[in-house]
Amino acid sequence: MGSSTSIRLIEPGDAASVAAHRARDVEAFRPWEPAQPPEFFTPAGQAERIDGLLAAHRAGTVWPGVVLADGRLIGQVTVGGILPQPHLRRASLGYWIACVAQNQGHAGRAVGLAIRWMTDELGLHRVEASTRMANLPSQRVLRRNGFSPYGVARSSIRLDGSWHDGLLWERILSE
Repeated sequence: MGSSTSIRLIEPGDAASVAAHRARDVEAFRPWEPAQPPEFFTPAGQAERIDGLLAAHRAGTVWPGVVLADGRLIGQVTVGGILPQPHLRRASLGYWIACVAQNQGHAGRAVGLAIRWMTDELGLHRVEASTRMANLPSQRVLRRNGFSPYGVARSSIRLDGSWHDGLLWERILSE
């Protein structure tokens, strides 16, 4: 039996755990995420980042969550760009799982829990995500959670010194 997966709102006290994962996994995430300054990988840098995320949460534009395996922090799931207006009701989704906890189903379960949160708590209608064309594991997570690809954003993100295309994903939450 695998470990249980849960999500909760990020807290200031999570900074050291997040920093430890991000510092250890910097090379593994290099192909998938933009370069960050050295302070990003420190507890102080993460504390500052978390403060910003929680300010955006209070403003209603972000729901920044952490992913837990049996109560231990192993990643993040973020609902961003929240547009709660009745004629929009959408957001974007991003996530990462620490290397030590990958390939155990946590990403898929965390995305499923975030979808439930967006539907039940935020009342959203639509969620979008983006992956690099080569990020097949993340694409599997999205597909298993009911997302469909709907387009390609050409040369949309600069990673590891080069511009890359992004595959755009969508899910209508009421379906």
